[in-house]
This record gives sequence, C-alpha cells and structure tokens, in this order.
Amino acid sequence: MKKVLVLSAMMLTAVVGMAKDFKTLVVTTVPQMHCESCENKIKGNLRFEKGVKQIECDIPKQMVTITYDGEKTTPEKLIQSFSKFGYKATEIKKQNPEPKKDK
Repeated sequence: MKKVLVLSAMMLTAVVGMAKDFKTLVVTTVPQMHCESCENKIKGNLRFEKGVKQIECDIPKQMVTITYDGEKTTPEKLIQSFSKFGYKATEIKKQNPEPKKDK
C-alpha cells in the first residue's frame, strides 16, 4: 500500500511539474466570418500551427479565441498565420485591464 501511495505522489508531482502555462489570444478577422464554412476554414488551418491547443470561433461577435502554448509560439506568429489562408487578423485588446496595485 505504501508503494502505491509513494508512486501516486511521485506521478502527481511529475504531472504538476510538466504543466504548461497556456495563453489566450482573441482576434477579429477581415473578411468577417459569416457562416460555418468560414469558421471551419479558420479552425482547419490554425490547428496546424505550432503550439495551438484550442480554437473557438464566435460568429455573432466576430471573435476567434486561440489557446496556445507560449513556449512554442507567439501572438505575432499566430496573427501572421491568418494570411496563409486569406484572412487578416487583428488582436482585440482587453476592455477592462486589471488596475495596477501599488506596493
């Protein structure tokens, strides 16, 4: 029983140590997305970019949310990748940034 607990603790420690810090990029596109075909084109092409983990398209809001591994790619590279399949992407800045805390 002790071996199982020790092994479980070691595995948990290893998994936590390997956990990545994923980042999120939100963009809007030109031309605008207007149908499911546009969404599929974006998702189908972006999924091959290095570091991309998840892609969510919101057609009514005209937003593409990309979750990516910051160690493998950058927002600039992801934005540039849209030109490969006929789109121009522009990053959407956060509307309400957190206020800075004075120390």
